[in-house]
Amino acid sequence: MPPRTRGGYTSSAPRRRPTGSERRRRVQLREVEPAADPDSVEHPQHDRDEHEEVFEGAPGGPIDRCILRSFDKHIAAKIWLGEDRAPLKLVNHGAKLQLWELDMERSRIYETVHRSGLASLTSCSHRVASRPMLSAFCERWQPETTTFHMPFGEMTITLDDVASILHIPVTGSMISFSQPLHVDDANALLVELLGTTDVEASRETEQCRSPSVRLLWLRDHFSTITDASFDDDVVFATRAFLLHLVGCTLFADKSATSVAVVYLELFRDLSMVGSYAWGAACLAYMYRQLTTATRFEVRQLGGYVTLLQAWIYEHFPEMFSSPDMSYTESRPRALRWRPHVIADSLQSVRERLDRLQISEVCWEPYEDYRAEHPFPDIAWYSGCIKCGQVVEPYHPERVLRQFGYIQTIPPRPFTPPRPDRSSLLVQYWERWTNHLLTDQSRGRRCLYSGSGETVPEYMAWYDRISHRIVQPPHLRSGSTTDARSSLPSHAAATSDTRIARALTSLRHVISGGRDQSADYFWGALNEGHDILSGSAETSASHSTPLPAPACHSTPSPATRPFFSPLTFVYPPPASVDPPPASDDPPPLIVPPPPASVAPPAPTADPSAPAPDSTASTTVYVRSKRKKKT
Repeated sequence: MPPRTRGGYTSSAPRRRPTGSERRRRVQLREVEPAADPDSVEHPQHDRDEHEEVFEGAPGGPIDRCILRSFDKHIAAKIWLGEDRAPLKLVNHGAKLQLWELDMERSRIYETVHRSGLASLTSCSHRVASRPMLSAFCERWQPETTTFHMPFGEMTITLDDVASILHIPVTGSMISFSQPLHVDDANALLVELLGTTDVEASRETEQCRSPSVRLLWLRDHFSTITDASFDDDVVFATRAFLLHLVGCTLFADKSATSVAVVYLELFRDLSMVGSYAWGAACLAYMYRQLTTATRFEVRQLGGYVTLLQAWIYEHFPEMFSSPDMSYTESRPRALRWRPHVIADSLQSVRERLDRLQISEVCWEPYEDYRAEHPFPDIAWYSGCIKCGQVVEPYHPERVLRQFGYIQTIPPRPFTPPRPDRSSLLVQYWERWTNHLLTDQSRGRRCLYSGSGETVPEYMAWYDRISHRIVQPPHLRSGSTTDARSSLPSHAAATSDTRIARALTSLRHVISGGRDQSADYFWGALNEGHDILSGSAETSASHSTPLPAPACHSTPSPATRPFFSPLTFVYPPPASVDPPPASDDPPPLIVPPPPASVAPPAPTADPSAPAPDSTASTTVYVRSKRKKKT
């Protein structure tokens, strides 16, 4: 019987597969959509419905897989099952930047680089990077939320971190490319913007086997050009230097030797280089490199490792950092630290992070230095950030503690749209002021600066959807405990949180000295008693204040907040009498001796007056005044 076609007609000829051009035409027809207002477009959410697939829990968490859907392919899941990998290889070009320096003979090139906003990258790159430390943090990165899942909650690199650590612009035009660059187009760009010949451009791209050029090739051909050269040669050398700079820093790829030619298009008009949001593009590229490094088969980490390493130094100063005492706040915060390679193994660093307490985190490292490192309002932007064909979600609502606010349970992370919808993403980014977190979404500020408070129900929710512990208990150093009996529990996290909350008030009382009101002492002790006893856990308005980390300077008694009854509302105790109204000191009440031990009989003194028969025999009162005989 002849086969039936879609139109109902029959044909004896076999069905022919569509050609590539026909498939492309079909795709183009399907992708034609009416124009939409970027302010009215919302990112698709992972809303659960009755037809949604339900994932089973993973060993060691998460119990609820509604957030971390791809956790089976994550390196943390493999580690829990007994599979491990060596520390990641790092792409770090900090030493290569020193091979092409701009001295007084190249002042014209330096002026253009300085106007571009990228001049700080020439000096703030770390020459060494710690493989175990960075690898341990990569194991905690979750692609769905673009955050690090720590034992106590989520953290991430924000636009505020990028602006403070690198001192590069985070606002401006989005770096976007319509399509990947072909090798022939790359050769044409090299001829047009760098002044090379067709033969030289083709030879270089063929050697790289991609539309890229080697960093060594850029240095050999353009590093000898000075201010005395022709004007066109100075322009070519300036573009080559900027391409070499971003290839060594912001967009370092895993080749470790080359840079993509597509970024050369950004330097066509040198007067417009400073109008791009380089910080946002660097952050999107870093997010994608961290996401790639979470796969078990990946052995290398790309991106700007100086940004990641300096971020770790800033937020975990007591664990990994070594400060540079000659640093001044007018420079990028990346120069505040002396990078070093820690001697610990990857498993040792992994176990240290598993034991990390919330009091060891510096949530707001730049809060005391906002005059030199102002807070960018775009850090509250909630949407997508883009770098060429890379599109990544940016979720400030998941890390409110890094902005000084109490962390609440965040909404579902949204799925980024396709990169081919670049025009809509660009318009969405250009109107970033319409897409900031509202005051209602931010919630309340923390009681203490840098305390890292959460709502009471946050840890129970986080323990259910996250993988808090990376190293399995039965595989820890010197451990013979069964894994099932050592799984992290919410009760243990709650008890640690209670202790930390109770210590908060006591630490402020101790550091405040003796010149404080009695209400100050009584309020702090009463709050600590309620926290440890568990009565404060049921209060919905009671947050989780924690001790501020050591990275903040201790305020003086004159500037320290006063624990007055107007600030903290405590219930009046029923068994404590109010203090006396007079200026006389209160009488000292001495308890009677136990009933089983009889007090020694006093020796009778014939010269002493007779005792008063009305004196109490159960309570002894000692007064400072002498009685007249």
